[in-house]
Amino acid sequence: MGYRHLSLTDRHYIETERKMGASLNKIAEALNRSQSTISREVARNSGGRGYRHQQADRKAQKRHESKPKTIKMTREIKELVNGYIEQDWSPEQVAGRLKDDGVINLHHETIYQYILTDKKAGGELYRHLRHQKKTYRKRYGSAHNRTGIPGRVDIDQRPEAANNRSRVGDWEADTIIGHNHKGVITTLDERKRSNQTVLPVTDIAL
Repeated sequence: MGYRHLSLTDRHYIETERKMGASLNKIAEALNRSQSTISREVARNSGGRGYRHQQADRKAQKRHESKPKTIKMTREIKELVNGYIEQDWSPEQVAGRLKDDGVINLHHETIYQYILTDKKAGGELYRHLRHQKKTYRKRYGSAHNRTGIPGRVDIDQRPEAANNRSRVGDWEADTIIGHNHKGVITTLDERKRSNQTVLPVTDIAL
């Protein structure tokens, strides 16, 4: 069974079953967890009015967010990250999956740094990054001043019909940013007909 934290749905089930008088052992069996996991969850995340799933989820999330990154990247988390990266997932996709599965709220930059550390130690994870055949640029600055495109498809993966301009509906776009970031010109090129439309946008603060 893969490592994962209790989700909000799991906690709602715990609250409902406890109100109905179910034992912690029965709840653990239903959720496919150990009894100690459920017992610890109830003990750590109960409030003055007992165990309530939304309050419990907030308490758990607050604890996870306050953990140092070195603690967040536990052995179990590293194993999950390794598995996804080895399937050629991007760090952005891995971070999104871990969050959606209720495992951990981990920034993709932390995963990039983990891959860099693995590379320096002689690891091969970096070879699964989509840009690894290009010059690898070290990532600097705050993790929160970068954005990623989830599910991004590289240009070399586009259909052959788009490459040979045999169909209508495949567009190419380019953007030119003006002096002091005061304006933008976007060009859109329909590949089959080669008709170009220029859309100027001015006075946009970027």
